[in-house]
Amino acid sequence: MEEKQVSYEETLKYIHSVKWQGSKPGLSRTRHLLESLGNPEKHLKFVHIAGTNGKGSTAACIASILRTAGYKTGLYTSPYIIRFNERMQIDGVQISDEELEALTDEIRPYADAMTEDPPTEFELITALGMQYFYKNKCDIVVLEVGMGGELDSTNVIDTPEVAVITAIGMDHVAELGPTIQDIARTKAGIIKEGGDVVVYGANSPEVDEVFEETCRAKNARLFKADFSRISNASFDLEASRFDFAPYGRITLPLIGSYQPNNAAVAITAAERLREKGYKITDADIVEGLRQVSWPGRFEILRRDPVFILDGAHNKHGILATAQSLKTVFPGRKFVFLVGVMRDKDVDDMMEVIAPLAERFITVRPDNPRAMQAEDLRDRVKKYGKPAEACASIPEGVTRAVAYAGKDGLVCALGSLYFSGDVRTAVGMLKA
Repeated sequence: MEEKQVSYEETLKYIHSVKWQGSKPGLSRTRHLLESLGNPEKHLKFVHIAGTNGKGSTAACIASILRTAGYKTGLYTSPYIIRFNERMQIDGVQISDEELEALTDEIRPYADAMTEDPPTEFELITALGMQYFYKNKCDIVVLEVGMGGELDSTNVIDTPEVAVITAIGMDHVAELGPTIQDIARTKAGIIKEGGDVVVYGANSPEVDEVFEETCRAKNARLFKADFSRISNASFDLEASRFDFAPYGRITLPLIGSYQPNNAAVAITAAERLREKGYKITDADIVEGLRQVSWPGRFEILRRDPVFILDGAHNKHGILATAQSLKTVFPGRKFVFLVGVMRDKDVDDMMEVIAPLAERFITVRPDNPRAMQAEDLRDRVKKYGKPAEACASIPEGVTRAVAYAGKDGLVCALGSLYFSGDVRTAVGMLKA
């Protein structure tokens, strides 16, 4: 029988055809898929990362440190910015189209056979990732949850080398809330019996109490990132620079006043790994952070005018972005290009950035959950700044750059789901 060749486009079409709406929460589908593949996750070691904001940056920092230390390091993240392949990387290299096609062909028969309770898109992708990292014999995998923690498909793993929980804020309230404690408990679901846990060092007392209680119940060791070790922070359009005791001066090519805190969480995780026998030197930590790359987080896409792309999409993230804008560009006003999902609290977000706005341009991200540009424009107008809706993201980018002028400032934020389209549109502008 002639073997059927499946194209990359057909592979992605199949992956995206599976939806999560209507599926019951739980880990049974992911476990079933992985059992069909021989449980590849049982042969891997993990750093497991949950949290509301900072997951991606922290994951990228940890992966870069491990890679610099000589470990073959997998990185699993979501969502992607430009290409789907970004979601699975080994030593900074994305999965190839050919390997993605082959792995999907391998897993598809098992997924298609689950007719009574079919896997969701994210569950399918998680199984793909586990098989990819196993087949490529990764020494360790930095594994970012999709949403939540307790019932996230990545939580099928056993006790990780380190569980990391980044900053906690109010997001995905319908699924995880309604209170900050409820959200923290869901994130704390990645804490396993006898594990080591690193948490963000500036959460509320209510959140800290949840993590402390969970660790006591699971006989897990809790480590809080100590932000008092950070000093002499400075920021420009190239990097964040700061001292971090005892490592001295750190240069981190991720801009934003919140990034030293994310790096502190990553360093604290690396220190726990070192305690477990991983050969990570002080020099590996400093050099690993110097080599970090993570698109879509306070990323400078253009300089005339300065065009910033940031993935902030909830009040907690917007507050951090606003502080970064004020730190790097004191006293300046911005043209904001904004696109959001319908389930986000637009008012909470706009209240934070409206004082920094010269005007707003609204667009609709390419996502079924996205708010229409006109609806967002109408919501934004009440904050007393000019606002207009554009029919497409390229039109919005062009309009924002024209309003800013050569010496102005543009900041695109509100959703990670429009980041790729914004990057593409900015890249097509004439110099």
